[in-house]
Amino acid sequence: MARPLSAAAFLGLLWLGSQALVPVVIREAVDEGLVPGDMGTVLVWSAVLLGLGLVQAVSGMFRRRLSMHNALSAGFRTVQLVTAHADRLGAGLERRVDDGELVSVGTSDMTTIGNAFDVVGRAFGAVVSTILVAAILLDQSPWLGLLLIVLLPAIILTMGYTLRPLHRRQSAYRDLQGELTSRLTDVVTGLRVLRGVGGETSFARSYRERSQRVRAAGSEVAGAEALIRAAQVLLPGLLVGVVTWIGARAALSGTVTPGELVAFYAYAAFLVEPLAIFTDTADRFARAHVAARRVIAVLALPTTSPDAGGGDTPVPVGAHDLVDEHTGLVVPAGSFLVVVAPPAEGVSLADRLGGYAGGSVRYAGLPLREMRTEQVRRHILVVDNRSRLFRGNLRDNLDPHRAAGDDDVLAALRVAAAEDVVESLPEGLDAVVTADGSRFSGGQRQRLVLARAVLADPDVLVVVDPTSAVDAHTENRVGHRLRAARAGRTTVLVSSSPLLLERAERVAFVHDGSVVATGSHRDLLAADPRYRLAIQRETGEDPAGDASPTAPFARRSAE
Repeated sequence: MARPLSAAAFLGLLWLGSQALVPVVIREAVDEGLVPGDMGTVLVWSAVLLGLGLVQAVSGMFRRRLSMHNALSAGFRTVQLVTAHADRLGAGLERRVDDGELVSVGTSDMTTIGNAFDVVGRAFGAVVSTILVAAILLDQSPWLGLLLIVLLPAIILTMGYTLRPLHRRQSAYRDLQGELTSRLTDVVTGLRVLRGVGGETSFARSYRERSQRVRAAGSEVAGAEALIRAAQVLLPGLLVGVVTWIGARAALSGTVTPGELVAFYAYAAFLVEPLAIFTDTADRFARAHVAARRVIAVLALPTTSPDAGGGDTPVPVGAHDLVDEHTGLVVPAGSFLVVVAPPAEGVSLADRLGGYAGGSVRYAGLPLREMRTEQVRRHILVVDNRSRLFRGNLRDNLDPHRAAGDDDVLAALRVAAAEDVVESLPEGLDAVVTADGSRFSGGQRQRLVLARAVLADPDVLVVVDPTSAVDAHTENRVGHRLRAARAGRTTVLVSSSPLLLERAERVAFVHDGSVVATGSHRDLLAADPRYRLAIQRETGEDPAGDASPTAPFARRSAE
């Protein structure tokens, strides 16, 4: 961006510098041509004035085009940087940045940052032309020149002071705007679910309240902007009045020529333009500072997770135990383990096991922090209800690298009990998936995401609530087929579903942040009252093991 900005600054200098020289030309035309009656001199200075006009027109046209190029380039490069960083963050992005924040960066923030680059050419021209005018006025009238040198910084500092409340209010407004965008994104994504449970009114009320807060913050920003706009008119107007008054007094006393008097008026009118540019520059840079802080906050997110990517130790070949020292969970190599834990603790455990959250986790005896992020992702795959389908065809969603054949894809779909989903599509695997898989029900999306994970065939597969949105019959098939398909491969399910617990080789019960019991589902039901209570709370199953007839409907949403 250095060359385009330098070119814009040079063109801005030509554009405003040529305007600053116009009063000088008029002064010479009056004093050397009109007053003596020398029309030849008048024509010469008229030609010079025409040349300045042409320079101003051509440089202004190219400056505007180049400034627009700089603004668009800065905005789109900002988006490119954020997008590239988001790509490096990978699956950890959604866990660390709200969707609305990224949407705001890609819409309002990129425009705001671009606007700051747009004004650079004009600002440089305004600075140089103002210095040029001050030098000319010092030569014509030392008092007027000194007055200009004193008043201009005073006006700029005063305008800068009026920008302080605007900067503060813009920052608060930007925070609320990002929060509201995140809420809107969540509502749109879950609209079908909201309609299913009759929650539109509640969420509409919540959105209305938040939007009113954004509106109130916007009104405060508008109030600060109104103050700045008033200062933009008042302060330059006072300067024009002072310069005009001094020039008129000097003309009456005979200390200035008629041409110099005309030049005084011309300079008084000209100075309004640079002062307006100074104010506009300060305003745009204040806005860009707020936007840039939000962008930097995203770019500052480390591309390595808290416990992954800090080292370069290779992972030994073969199956290995996975150990979470925070809870004391030990996942033996090749086991099919189900973890029963409170929902929030279960999600946190899965994030730690995948290296997405802080905590001491070891794989093959090595801390995840001593492994590169690529190694961790290659060996350990975490799937939860935040996992998504992307726009494109279904085959690419299930096999992004096109590394598997149709038979393998169909086998993975069968493991996830999702073969009926593909069969119901006229195009089959070539069916087009809309954004976030909205054409599928919640249970269908859940099974397709699980099929994608099975097809990836990682050394360690960690799945959070893989059957929370399917019926009991489908859940039983998923549990049976998943265990068979993952035989000899390490699999961890975070779930309190009795059907999945019955399929587990081993169950680990997490209570108060620690593993307090391990064993089979039936043994834990018989021996641990806390375990029975946890299962009853989550599924409606009573301590004797008889499930409530309404339990399956209480814990699952219908497809």
